[in-house]
Amino acid sequence: MTRKIRKAAVIGSGVMGGGIAALLASAGVKTLLLDIVPFDLKEEEKSDPVARNRIAKAGLDTVLMSRPALLMHPTDADLLSIGNLEDDFDKLAECDWIVEVVVENLKIKQDLLKRIEPVRKPGSIVSSNTSGIPLKSMSEGLSDEFKQHFLGTHFFNPVRYMKLLEIIPGEDTLSDVLAFMADYGERVLGKGIVWAKDTPNFVGNRIGVQGMVKTMQLMLEDGLTIPEVDALFGPAMGRPKTAMFKTADLVGLDTLFHVAKNTYDLVADDEARDDFVMPAFVGKMIEEKMLGKKTNVGFYKTDLTPEWKKIRTVIDPATLTHAEYGKVELPCLAAAKAAKSLPEKMKAVVYGDDKGAQFAWKAIASNLIYAANRIPEISDTIVEIDNAMRWGFNFEMGPFQTWDAIGVKKSVEKMESDGMPVPESVKAMLAAGNDSFYKLENGKLYFYDLASGSYQAVKISDNIISLAGLKADDKTVKTCKSASLVDIGDDVFCLEFHTKMNALNGEIVDFMAETLDYVDANGTGLVIGNQAGGMPGAFSAGADLAFMAGLAKAGKYAEIDAFLKKGQSGMQKVRYASFPVVAAPYGLTLGGGCEVCLGAADKIVAHSELYMGLVEIGVGLLPGGGGCLNLWRKMTCSIPGPVTDVDLAKFFIPTFMAIAMAKVSMSAAEARANGFLGPRDRIVFNRDYLIGEAKKEVLKMVDEGYAPPVKRPIKVFGAAAQGMIDAELFNMQSAKYVSEYDVFLAKRIAYVISGGDVRTNSAIDEEIILNLEREAFIDFWKQEKTVARVDHMLTTGKPLRN
Repeated sequence: MTRKIRKAAVIGSGVMGGGIAALLASAGVKTLLLDIVPFDLKEEEKSDPVARNRIAKAGLDTVLMSRPALLMHPTDADLLSIGNLEDDFDKLAECDWIVEVVVENLKIKQDLLKRIEPVRKPGSIVSSNTSGIPLKSMSEGLSDEFKQHFLGTHFFNPVRYMKLLEIIPGEDTLSDVLAFMADYGERVLGKGIVWAKDTPNFVGNRIGVQGMVKTMQLMLEDGLTIPEVDALFGPAMGRPKTAMFKTADLVGLDTLFHVAKNTYDLVADDEARDDFVMPAFVGKMIEEKMLGKKTNVGFYKTDLTPEWKKIRTVIDPATLTHAEYGKVELPCLAAAKAAKSLPEKMKAVVYGDDKGAQFAWKAIASNLIYAANRIPEISDTIVEIDNAMRWGFNFEMGPFQTWDAIGVKKSVEKMESDGMPVPESVKAMLAAGNDSFYKLENGKLYFYDLASGSYQAVKISDNIISLAGLKADDKTVKTCKSASLVDIGDDVFCLEFHTKMNALNGEIVDFMAETLDYVDANGTGLVIGNQAGGMPGAFSAGADLAFMAGLAKAGKYAEIDAFLKKGQSGMQKVRYASFPVVAAPYGLTLGGGCEVCLGAADKIVAHSELYMGLVEIGVGLLPGGGGCLNLWRKMTCSIPGPVTDVDLAKFFIPTFMAIAMAKVSMSAAEARANGFLGPRDRIVFNRDYLIGEAKKEVLKMVDEGYAPPVKRPIKVFGAAAQGMIDAELFNMQSAKYVSEYDVFLAKRIAYVISGGDVRTNSAIDEEIILNLEREAFIDFWKQEKTVARVDHMLTTGKPLRN
């Protein structure tokens, strides 16, 4: 039997239910969102379908209005329909997957599943998003066939952006159902799969909440402040900027309290059960409705001064009053800031001598010990726990990776000297001469299996190509400080950038030329991609602005022109190479990074979270590496037959607006709607698959007998564009959407895209637009306001409107 998810149903339209429904719709699945009929209907409303669907409609409205967006593109909403659990329950018979996301109450869930059982079609999958109720209890008394198709699928919020999906097998769940759901979750929905056991709060929340609550307890014992704790448990420890208490505000204090209490109630035999007892002041905050973001007041609050200036305040646990706070100054944090690598930063924090380091050590050591003691209770391997924390809490390193980073032997010695109970399994690992939980051998990653006392290979999907693993296996064929060329097999190579934010510079431009020669002589195709950074990461955040600014301030405009010309010719050389080239962008793909995709690649395989745009006008410039030429080409390449003036007019405005308004897509689907991705380009939901899928596209083109594109003149709109744009800009300036300087820049951008002073529908050589790009780029650098915009961006990271 070949399983397919043609239609799905999500029961429960709250935050989690709406998020799951939005993800399914974004993946192209027709999804039914159901909720209860309101209890408070008036007599005249009881027969009104709109009134009866009010709760589900409110859930759908929340999905549509959420920012950041839950849907990949607004049109995905066309795949969502709503209903209620009385009038529309029989529609579940049409569904291949039914997800239960109702209130965390055992009886309510049991009653719902009993109603679903006679309605669902045989073979359909039913799953629960519960985080605390045992699956065995929920499915008690149901048929064997139902139990064989029942499992836990625990998503994390916000569903679109959090990579973790915990899959929890029931006692009777069929192996093929589990395999299908794991593959579907990973390949189609783009999630990282963690196999959990049917234990309280599974893996991520069990480890994560213990860490959070224990840290709160220690904070009160050691007399630290909330801002100090957040400074210690932020980027210095490889954690998100929201650290601990800001994260709790985002999650909701009531939600965090519920998970902690639920765990405490259910883990009677847990040696660290008391670690889940939330400090009393948090309970008082909940009573006072200080729940975090949902009530606009939690551990932190934003106040306004009489001058309407925003002030960030933090709560005092003793008084429950909020007050302004300053920058945290701790010696261990200063040492961490000076350290170059994350492991060195972590060591600076946990092995320091000040009060912050002593506190951080106790909190980290407690969590490491707790994680090791949970194997095999909550999962069989350390890999599941590490992945759960990385994908569910956005940690750069999970507990065992962190343990390796700070040194297992050194930390265990300190734990024992401090009287901490080190797990016997960890002591046995060290006694056997193994001093790390992970190791790389011949390009393969191995983990230490605490159960067998041996190293086992980390299993990854066949669809995943690891550049780090290949490089460890000596598959790097060329490299420089800014980029590398890696052999990814089957005579296909990957060009990888590794500058800060993967920004383009002169060294990368030179290396691209060397890459082409090497692949031409030794391979059949090229992928341009990398795997650096967490989510969303950066394929390439643009060009090296500081380098350009230095040349401009020195008046070295000829050098800027030479650099641009080299970059343009490099892009053109890649575009017309004798072998196929596929770009694999994800996350921030801005400016020069966007130009690489538009100009150099035959095809784009993009991650669904793609923030792509030509944003140069924000710093007073225009795309100077072929962006104007290649976006115009991308927009117009789908015009069939003879090109008319009407065709050119239809595509000119969106091309111009994309550049002049610095439009950035909020997803790959939006990039496609904006014209940055074409019909032949692909969207992949799992970022780990990008390099592998891009390689497949290269091999497919080779198999089909690849021939490079023929260089032909390009049709342009010509001088007629100027009048059209002048009117558009006049309206925008009148409405104060753009500044006078924006108008100056935009008119020149329109001139470049239109091909300059030529007649409408003229066919001109590509080099004409490229020359116009360079001339405008240099002229813009000569403007004081452009230099001011660039300086402001380099100093503050924010655009300047002048």
